[in-house]
Amino acid sequence: MEVLKPYRVRINVIDEQILQLLRRRYDVIEDVAKIKARENIPATIPERVDEVRENAARLAAEKGLDEDFIRKLYAQLIKHSCETEESIMRRINFRKAAK
Repeated sequence: MEVLKPYRVRINVIDEQILQLLRRRYDVIEDVAKIKARENIPATIPERVDEVRENAARLAAEKGLDEDFIRKLYAQLIKHSCETEESIMRRINFRKAAK
């Protein structure tokens, strides 16, 4: 197992980078949710969902990755992102209504 140690370290570093990027993505999602709440735009916009998922699949194919896997992965990521936006928007709208 010692022979795998340097590879595990490299994977751990990459995983940390992925998580940092996800954190940045969710920071943007929070900003978008605030704008959507202010402008009365729905959290989920089906055309945009399709656009993001298919763009990711296209980029995956260009990079030699399994585009079907990336579609599934992004479907989960987008679903959670929309749920996060909805939650933030409910919180904002609740505060507005309480004033």
